Parts: sequence; structure tokens; C-alpha cells
Amino acid sequence: MARKALCVGINEFESLPPTSWLNGCVNDANDVAAALRKLGFAARDTTVLTDAGATKRAVMTALEGLVASAKAGDHLVFTFSSHGTQVPNEPGGDREPDDLDEAFACYDIRQQGDQWDRDTVIVDDELRDLFATVPGGVLLEVLLDTCHSGTGLKDLDEIMQAQLLGRRPRFLPPPTRAGLEQARSLRAVAPVRTVDRKALVELTRSRTTASKPVLFAACRPDQTASDATFDGRSNGAFTHLFLEALRADPTASRTELLKAVTAGLKEGDFSQRSTLEGPVKSKKVGFGQPW
Repeated sequence: MARKALCVGINEFESLPPTSWLNGCVNDANDVAAALRKLGFAARDTTVLTDAGATKRAVMTALEGLVASAKAGDHLVFTFSSHGTQVPNEPGGDREPDDLDEAFACYDIRQQGDQWDRDTVIVDDELRDLFATVPGGVLLEVLLDTCHSGTGLKDLDEIMQAQLLGRRPRFLPPPTRAGLEQARSLRAVAPVRTVDRKALVELTRSRTTASKPVLFAACRPDQTASDATFDGRSNGAFTHLFLEALRADPTASRTELLKAVTAGLKEGDFSQRSTLEGPVKSKKVGFGQPW
């Protein structure tokens, strides 16, 4: 059985002003990599990509390589800490009720017209299609410490509120006022639904029966993931609390880990609530355990 991981953390962005940079994402990637080594992941099999090393091409190439080399019995881990955002659905693409795709910012994120350039963000559809190729018998675990949706967000208002608490939301609204108004108008005509949670669920449901990934997300679709400070050191709130829970009880089930994270978020006065997606049986056993 091989254990391989890709840990991505992006604080600084090539084309974004420093006011949009983050503080804890690189620490997230390094901290997860260190924790995985204690679980049997060799340093040579754990790739860490940060800041300028985490362009879309670099991340997708590493992730595609991770999946392509996987064999039954392997344990793969993919973690991503950065900004989340949304981009308009492509004409002819998969039907999205609000015509918006969830996306994750890479180092080279840049503007194209009034929106973000799809070639510089990782769209959830790309992850879903790649995860669908994971061979049967491979355990893939995904940790996303980023916002994964814009639905329900108060856009700039919510971002400002979080900043008043000394925390930075890991969410990028569209780059222009026109783009923001377009996203708002698209959401306004969409019916009340849980489609953005379904976007995460779809990542754990491959189009084949080969593999069923397990996914922890830092927050619900209507919330922002916090870039925060713990004892003078920056981390994502979810990553910090998840690793803390895993250290406290390495044998805890995934559901128990989620409960511990939730308790820590409440105690720290964080409004976000992390989620766990995957087969029911996977939630009853520990991190790294098949079912």
C-alpha cells in the first residue's frame, strides 16, 4: 500500500494586491504534510506546493500524477488552502441552477473581462472529473480549507465583518463591480436550493463505481472559511482544529473529528461550520481508514 499526498497552500497571489493576500495557507500545507509523515507518509511521497509554486498548471499536473499512479489499496490525500470564488458557467457546460461554478484560486489567478479567468482557477467540475478516474480500491481524502461557494454570502459586507474580528475570509468576490452584479443577478433568479452543497457531494460521487472520495470542507456554502491566528501563528481555522483533533485522538472516527472541529469553532467564536461528505460507512471509521 502506497501513501501519497499533495498539500497546497497559497498566501500570496501574482496579480492580486497584498490586501487580498492570506496569512495561514502556507502553514496549513506544511502542517498537514508534517502530520501525514507521522501517519506513515514518506517525505518523498508528499508534495507541498506553496505560493509561486502553486500555479494552476503545477497543482493540476501534480494532482493528475497522484491519481494516475494510484493502485488499489493506496491512500491518497489532497489538501488545498487558498481563496475560493465563483465563475460563470461555460456555455455548453454542465447545467448549474445559478449558472455559477465553484472555483479555487491558484497563485496565477487573474482577471478576464469582468470575471476571473477560468484558466487560472480550479473549477469544481475539473476536480470531479479527475476524481472519477481514481481506481477502485483507492482511498482518496480531500481537505478544502477555502470557501467553496458564493450563495448566501453578503459579499463585501460579510468580508468586512470578518476583518473587524481580525480574520480574513478565504473568499474572493468577482474582480469588478460589473462582475459582482452579474453574480448577484444570477443568484437572484435561482430558486432556494442546496445546489452548492451538492457541488461538494458530487466531488465524492464518481461517475463510475470505482472510487468514493471522502471530503472535509472548512465551511458550509453560505459561510466564509477563516484565515485566523492561534497563539500568534496563522492558520486556517479548520486546518488548525482538524489537526489538533487528530493529534488528540488519532483513532477517532471521521464523524468524531468533525464534532471536535465544530466544538473548537464554537469555542473560538467562529461562525463557520465544517462539513464532511462521503459514503455513510466512511464516516464511522478513522482518518486514513477504508470501509
